[in-house]
Amino acid sequence: MQLGIAFPTLELTDPRQVRAFAQEAERLGFGYLTALEHTLGTWPNRPDGRDAYTPDMFIHEPLVLFGYLAGLTERIELVTSVLILPQRQAVVVARQAAEVDHLSGGRLRLGVGLGNSAVEAEGVGSDFSTRGARVEEQVAVMRALWTQREVTFHGRWHHIERAGLTVLPDRQQIPIWFGGGGSARTLERIGRIGDGWIATGPAPERIAAIRAAAEAAGRGADAVGIQGRFTLTGSEPEAWAATAEEWHTLGATHLTVNTRGVGSDKAAAHLRLAERFLREVWA
Repeated sequence: MQLGIAFPTLELTDPRQVRAFAQEAERLGFGYLTALEHTLGTWPNRPDGRDAYTPDMFIHEPLVLFGYLAGLTERIELVTSVLILPQRQAVVVARQAAEVDHLSGGRLRLGVGLGNSAVEAEGVGSDFSTRGARVEEQVAVMRALWTQREVTFHGRWHHIERAGLTVLPDRQQIPIWFGGGGSARTLERIGRIGDGWIATGPAPERIAAIRAAAEAAGRGADAVGIQGRFTLTGSEPEAWAATAEEWHTLGATHLTVNTRGVGSDKAAAHLRLAERFLREVWA
């Protein structure tokens, strides 16, 4: 498994601490760094009743953040985990992602998701009810734009006539991984068109469904990577080791450790916990 670390976006706001965290994570040998996103914070009494990332939380915009980190790091992969794709214009995302990929020397992996807040979707002018179908068309549009100088595409939501991006990614394609997985339809979509699944927790039945969908699409059961994750705070190395072994047994290709909740706005505090994991579990 490749080992990555989640950027503590809710806790590190100072640009100097952002830089220090990314550079030290790279020095420690983490293979990738993930960053979450929400375009709007919403209050807990919002109409859909879900738990919320509220407006008083500091959340970095991930592609802007990665543009900053692209010039401050050299090897670590930069992973959105996850970008809420249906709330954004596909052509603009394709353009921004290509730029970050170019500036970083081909180190961007685009994790995308559907989003779970109708309030947030409405705020950015996106139809919450069609987000699943729309994300498939968005992925098709972006992949065409990343590989072709001249694109003609006519779908339900996107119409492009002989146009192309002015900057292409360093690689022919930017990997697109999907988050979520709470429905059979989502799992089938991941297996059919995704490069990987960013899982929320160990779920053998969901992994099996993704692999079955990949095989049904003629891709092979191992065509889709699996990225596990868990939080280091609140538990000890014995539990960390057990969770890491569980993900390994499930066939995860990537594993993300998260220091969220360590209670500090300084990079060093988060990295001390990460170093303890490396020393006592991963060594």
